[in-house]
Amino acid sequence: MGSKNKTVSFRVNEDAFEALRDIADERDLSLSAVFRDYVDTLVAHDGQVEVVPEHRVEETDADGESFPPTVEVPKSFVREHERLELEAEHLREQLDEYKAFVTFLQDKLEETEDGEEVVFLEELDGGRDDDEPYQLG
Repeated sequence: MGSKNKTVSFRVNEDAFEALRDIADERDLSLSAVFRDYVDTLVAHDGQVEVVPEHRVEETDADGESFPPTVEVPKSFVREHERLELEAEHLREQLDEYKAFVTFLQDKLEETEDGEEVVFLEELDGGRDDDEPYQLG
């Protein structure tokens, strides 16, 4: 059977919440991502994780690795990620345009007085007068 995600909730005072939000903003993460990372680290190290201020963190730990751990990512990966983000943004804009068009069509449909559910494409084009045929494909 597949693993299911569970929700953990707890209360913190307002100052702690603001500090956590600042940490998340500084690292460009959501609060949920901060907690998921912490829980994943806690589980991976069998509960042997200590949260300390940054000024107390030494440059290297016992294994000689720097903290926080860093990973080198090829530039091509970063470029591809940025390209995909731009494409996703463009697709969201197109989706918004299509939703607006569907709303427009639904409004036109509701405006028909004779009750027929017919929308003429000529009317949608704003009454083009030229007699050029449309080509599809």
